[in-house]
Amino acid sequence: MTSKPAISQAGKRRLSLSLAASQHRRLVVNKQQICGLWKPQEQSLCRDQDEHSCREAPQSGIRGSAKEKAIRFYRSCMDTQRIESQGTQPLKDFLNQVGGWNMTGAGKAEDFNETLRTLMGRYSTFPFFRVHVGPSPFDLKTNIIQIDHPEFEMPPESKIKEQNYLEVLRVYLSYLRKLGGLLGGPLDDPTDSFSLTLSFISNLQRVVTPLQERQQRGMLFFRTTIRELQEKAPAIDWLSCLQAVFHPMPMNLSQPVAVHDMDYLRGMSQLIKQWHKKRILHIYMIVCLVGNLSPALDSRFQDARLELSKILYGKMGSRMVPTERWRKCLTDTSSFFEPVLGQMIVQEIFPQQTKKLAEQMFSEIQNALYGQLDQLEWMDEQTRQEAKVLVSKLQVDIGYPADILQSAKVNLEYQNLEINEDTFFLNVVACLKVLRENSYLKLLQNHSQDNWYVSPWTVRSYYSIRHHMVVFPAGMFRSPFFHMEFPSAVNFGAIGVFMAHELLHTFYGYVLPGGCPTCNSSALQKSIDCLVEQYESYGFKVNGTFTLLENTADTGGLAIAYQAYKNWLKKHKEEKDLPKIGLSHDQLFYLSFAHAMCGHQDPEKLQSSLNTDPHSPLPLRVCGSVSNSQDFAKHFYCPSGSPMNPHKKCHIW
Repeated sequence: MTSKPAISQAGKRRLSLSLAASQHRRLVVNKQQICGLWKPQEQSLCRDQDEHSCREAPQSGIRGSAKEKAIRFYRSCMDTQRIESQGTQPLKDFLNQVGGWNMTGAGKAEDFNETLRTLMGRYSTFPFFRVHVGPSPFDLKTNIIQIDHPEFEMPPESKIKEQNYLEVLRVYLSYLRKLGGLLGGPLDDPTDSFSLTLSFISNLQRVVTPLQERQQRGMLFFRTTIRELQEKAPAIDWLSCLQAVFHPMPMNLSQPVAVHDMDYLRGMSQLIKQWHKKRILHIYMIVCLVGNLSPALDSRFQDARLELSKILYGKMGSRMVPTERWRKCLTDTSSFFEPVLGQMIVQEIFPQQTKKLAEQMFSEIQNALYGQLDQLEWMDEQTRQEAKVLVSKLQVDIGYPADILQSAKVNLEYQNLEINEDTFFLNVVACLKVLRENSYLKLLQNHSQDNWYVSPWTVRSYYSIRHHMVVFPAGMFRSPFFHMEFPSAVNFGAIGVFMAHELLHTFYGYVLPGGCPTCNSSALQKSIDCLVEQYESYGFKVNGTFTLLENTADTGGLAIAYQAYKNWLKKHKEEKDLPKIGLSHDQLFYLSFAHAMCGHQDPEKLQSSLNTDPHSPLPLRVCGSVSNSQDFAKHFYCPSGSPMNPHKKCHIW
């Protein structure tokens, strides 16, 4: 194992300034406050550097390559003058191919299914149900067609307070009317079609079965065929619609399908039958299509959607339309060219020496976990050995998927795509077609565990139970989580804790009821009760049972990462000091953990997430973990019985 290169003077100054600033802005580190007070001020995740890395990449590529096409797509998006000069005409010409923006006259069932086939097959737009290819829940090695409810633009009534929902309805209705006006329809809406469209959307949302309810009923997936779908939801011509999506793949009524929410499809079919004589279904489909094409539209459409997003998502802290054009274009480009941007970013921010050091750190954390397992009083010897084998067989992916640097494979995925810098709108349409074609190719392939659920630049790690693998994208290995020039204390305190956290996900089964029948159940239950009571005592109205598994990973991850750091020091001996920081290496470890974990959560979003997010609020993820650490109390001289050094400490791992 090679030692880490010495930290440069510039690196020392940069890190010293970063951590010194964090002392004043985030933790105000002194003996009194770190033992009892913690005030999050801002989000710590630094994604802008990754975005700039892509934005400032060389603006060229091999002619005809996927990289060149991605760059041309980005340039066409940045050409706002041309987009504005073209106005709505490209969209109007396009809509005429699917019946136009017609708000009068009666609709026919065959016209409805024909329009739906066109939207699904040509433009990857799914108004009534979402179709995608994913790993089969019934056969780990194969992919299967999966059908779920659509991704509604308007949040459902169940997730919003009654008063706020009335405001959401008002704003969304205003948006629909603006959309109609921009497309040449009457602003006063004499037929009240927009109000009826809004009513239809609300009714459609009400037949969705909540995920938690499906989990409780054990109905996450329903194995069926196209023939059975036709019987249960007859308003849709399922065979022709799915043939359009997966053309030229042959499709018949015996084609297997995995349905997420069969009750929704039944309810959806009944609603379509009730509304099929009106033009509302057509208007709704056009609204969905325009929403899908919105990245390519001029500023009037962007302004309308920005106003809508501020009301729908601003207070809840969810997605917002980017304000800077380059940021918006980067988001649009990444939507269609994820493997291309992944390759560019990985080459820019994740050199081999970073990957090597990250792998060495993870190996050290695995070894620390082995040592921790030997000390668990509630775990019997047989289970202990099984747990060690489980860890040894874990697949660890760090940085990027194995095939992302294979340019030939990436180029093949985009070989039929034509990009013209003069017409951003048609570029988006062409990319939607490629998405459909790629889904067809994906269905023909066996499922590969090399396919990640996140992008390489994402700042989010995960553990896959299905594949028994942990993934740490390249985006995780940036400040404040990691840097080649940071002292080991900083790296282990930040990315090291997240590594240990994901590693402990492999043991969730032992903590669940009946998960370890040969263990000392009374001792284990005592530790579980301790953690549940601890997190429910903080005053955030946290459900300690619901958040138990994540709380055990937070608390245990901190302890394991700290032990891994101490083991690392024994092998590498020297640890560089930071000038003028005034902290020991052990204190620096815990400060780095808090610095990486802390952030601001909008009160309304936090309140709504308490029943849906298995993680505790960010302040508790820091305070709850460090208050269970005797080493933290020792190195920060926390008085016995203080909030950060309670007499009763809880831990499972």
